[in-house]
Amino acid sequence: MHPNSEAWIQCISLEKGLHPDFGSGTCEGRRIGIPYNVAGGDAPRVRLRFDHADESDPGPYPAPEGARIEEGDDHHLLVLDASSCTLYELFDVRRTASGWAAGSGAVFDLEDYALRPDGWTSADAAGLAILPGLVRYDEVASGEIKHALRFTADWTSADHLWPARHHAPTGEPEDPSMGMRVRLRADFGTSGFSPEVRGILEALKKYGMILADSGSDWFISSEPDERWNNDVLVNELYRVKGADFEVVDTSSLMLEPDSGRARQP
Repeated sequence: MHPNSEAWIQCISLEKGLHPDFGSGTCEGRRIGIPYNVAGGDAPRVRLRFDHADESDPGPYPAPEGARIEEGDDHHLLVLDASSCTLYELFDVRRTASGWAAGSGAVFDLEDYALRPDGWTSADAAGLAILPGLVRYDEVASGEIKHALRFTADWTSADHLWPARHHAPTGEPEDPSMGMRVRLRADFGTSGFSPEVRGILEALKKYGMILADSGSDWFISSEPDERWNNDVLVNELYRVKGADFEVVDTSSLMLEPDSGRARQP
C-alpha cells in the first residue's frame, strides 16, 4: 500500500460510490461512454491542427468513414489500426471550415512498451492511452477482465506517478497524482452483485484502476453498448464506496522510467 493511501482516498471521497460513465442508450440525447473504432491500413488519413501541438504526435491520423466520436464533452476519437497494432487517440476532435482540428493527439505502438515523453499529454490528462483502460462488454461476458481500468477524480495535484507522463492540476499539492493506481480491498465481498458488475469488481481487485483524467469522482469508463443494464450498473456500482479502495505503491513495478513494462511476480 502507498503511504499516502488513506489521505489520497479521503481527498477524492470516502463516501461517494463508483459511477459508470457508460451504459446503453442515451443521456440527454447523447450516447453514454467512449466508443472506439477498428480500421485497416487503407483507412483514409487526415492531418489535424492541434491546440497543444507541442505535446501532440503530428500524424496523419486515420479517419474511417462513419467513425464514432465520443458524444460527451471531451469528444474523443479512438482508432485502432489492426493491420499495424497502432492506436490513434484524439481529444476534442472537430471539423472546421479549414479542416480537422483537435485539442491533442497521441499515437501508441501497441507492440512497444515506450511511454510518451515525460511531460506530454495524450488524449487524456495523464498522458496514457484511453482504450486499454475501458471496460468492454465482451470482456465482462467472457467472464474476466484482464487489465486495469481508467477512472477520473475532480481534484488532482501538480504531479504524476509512473506510468503517467503528464498532470493537469485542479487542486492542492496534497491531492492525488495522475497515474495513481487504486485497488478494491481483497476482503470486499462480490457475491451479492450481478455477473456483469462482479466481473468489473474482480478486475478492480486484481488489476485496480488508474487515475487518468480530471472529471467527476470515481467515474469509470467503458465503450457504449446496448447490452449494458443502466439501472443495474448505477445501483450496484454505487454500493462500492471510496473507503473500499486502497492506493497501491507501484514504484517497485517500474523497470525503466520511460517504459510501461512492469516487473512480473
